[in-house]
Amino acid sequence: MGNLLCCIKVDQSTVAVKERFGKFTEVLEPGCHCLPWIFGSQLAGHLSLRLQQLDVRCETKTKDNVFVNVVASVQYRVIIDKASEAYYKLSNPRTQIQAYVFDVIRASVPKLNLDDVFEQKNEIARAVEDELEKAMCAYGYEIVQTLIIDIEPDEHVKRSMNEINAAARMRLATNERAEAEKIIQIKRAEGEAESKYLSGVGIARQRQAIVDGLRESVVGFSSTCGNHCQRCVGHGPSNTVF
Repeated sequence: MGNLLCCIKVDQSTVAVKERFGKFTEVLEPGCHCLPWIFGSQLAGHLSLRLQQLDVRCETKTKDNVFVNVVASVQYRVIIDKASEAYYKLSNPRTQIQAYVFDVIRASVPKLNLDDVFEQKNEIARAVEDELEKAMCAYGYEIVQTLIIDIEPDEHVKRSMNEINAAARMRLATNERAEAEKIIQIKRAEGEAESKYLSGVGIARQRQAIVDGLRESVVGFSSTCGNHCQRCVGHGPSNTVF
């Protein structure tokens, strides 16, 4: 019915490309439009303005000869002011984006060791995004964001890395355990030394008390004997009958 009335509908978040006798004339935005087909006007196709995402898996080799699979996630959309370029200049944008991602990743990752690839994944993503922006803008596409969402080494390398990490953690745990045992022994020795010191102090005090007691006894005995002798001298000679 719409074709008979020369009217078409363009959905929201979509644009339509209008041609006349096979030549591009204009981009139709969402809404109802008149398309007089009897004068050679026709609808060439539609373009979605929604944000689209493409995940690209790229296998490459690092500087230390480790094969890794790098997964890049590219978010892109059509620039509405360049919808005609997006429709006519590029037949398959996903393939084009994938080719640029491959090119940048395979040029960047071989310059880095495996550990550096994990540490510098944001720099790799930024390099991919910069290259895509320069290339895809001419085709009417905007690169919204590029992320490196996964770096997956070969399974044998991953197992070796896990074993290295496990050994390092075990070594650290052993060192910590030895350090704790050392502290325990030091504290035990300090406790024993303190205990022996206190025991020695107690014994010394005990002996001092014994000596003081003996001294007092001797002094008391001496005083008693001295007094007795003085009394004997004071009474003079005495006759003792046996």
